[in-house]
Amino acid sequence: MSDSELTTHDQPLAGVTVLDFGQVYNGPYCGFLLAQAGARVIKVESRIGETLRSRGQATSAAYPFALLNTNKACITLNIQAAEGQALLKRLVTKVDVVSENFAPGTMDKYDIGADALRAINPRLIYAASTGYGYSGPYRDYLGMDITLQAMTGVMSVTGEGDGPPLKTAATFADFLGGVHLYAGIVTALLARARTGQGATVDISMQDCVFPTLATALGSYFVAGRRQGPRVGNRHPGLALAPYNVYPAADGYVAIICIREGHFRKLCAAMAQPALADQPRFATNAERCRNMMALDALIGAWSQNLTRAEIFARAQMHGVICAPVNALEDVIEDPQLHARGTLEWCRHPELGEIPRMHTALRFRELVPPALTDVPELGADTDLVLGELIGLDAAELARLRAAEAI
Repeated sequence: MSDSELTTHDQPLAGVTVLDFGQVYNGPYCGFLLAQAGARVIKVESRIGETLRSRGQATSAAYPFALLNTNKACITLNIQAAEGQALLKRLVTKVDVVSENFAPGTMDKYDIGADALRAINPRLIYAASTGYGYSGPYRDYLGMDITLQAMTGVMSVTGEGDGPPLKTAATFADFLGGVHLYAGIVTALLARARTGQGATVDISMQDCVFPTLATALGSYFVAGRRQGPRVGNRHPGLALAPYNVYPAADGYVAIICIREGHFRKLCAAMAQPALADQPRFATNAERCRNMMALDALIGAWSQNLTRAEIFARAQMHGVICAPVNALEDVIEDPQLHARGTLEWCRHPELGEIPRMHTALRFRELVPPALTDVPELGADTDLVLGELIGLDAAELARLRAAEAI
């Protein structure tokens, strides 16, 4: 079948079955990406539900839970019970992937870790994302997004020079972990198609975050291994100007000029072309030396215009610019809706909310339609009956034994 003949039902991972033990953001985002790529993703929860579900429908956890767990079947399995462990060992003979982001050693403690499960099914891909990976002196340290931002140095370069280190409110370390977990799984599936053998995927969130420091570390080495002060919204090494957030009449805009031509275009957008020929702004090096004066001039221009007016002028002149959008702007963003990335749906507690489709796109394919997240354990009977042949009497017995 040619690419042009592919339909919405022929997603890249169709035929792949995943047991998703993901919790909170990291693992569930990986599971979401797998499901949107066509895999059959079976969310496995404890009898009280995973962390976000168990916090209740009326909390701030309700939105991310609804966002990250669409297109999944939901079953319950008590991995602390011997019968629950036995069920998992039967299930892994019927699936391709087990994915989890528990604390290191959680599954091993119950004899259902990578070695035990891959011994049962050598074709199994066992994928785990932890704070620091399964090797090294930090192996057993617990890691969450804020602690990873601290440990990786991200907080040390974020904030103003006279203030404390800051984290970003976006939980990027968790989601980077989820993206890399997905990439590890897909890479292992590709290798398995060639070798017939499964793999153990070991994702460290610390490893994932390190590359994001490329610019900050470049400045560190250029300065002779010296870390400079935090610089707010300016370039981490103060090596580009303009590079900042500037006031508008109704908020702020971000502007960056990478090349000399960019700066001349900005001067034209400001209707001040002569600025580009002033000796103190004639080169990037001079602009960096006179950064405060340049930022003041740009701010004096921008503060009299709205974000939309500044953005329109920037687009007209080829200037790299964007408005600093508030959350209200983001969920209404016409680009995200035009691409089908966001889709409005009704949530029982939160009302109308935007849910997302996968960011992994193929021009020939439309992502699967989003589904509502099933109630806790809604698909337990169906999945266990279909995959390992349990009948109603056995399911009732297991439920009474609190294995499911």
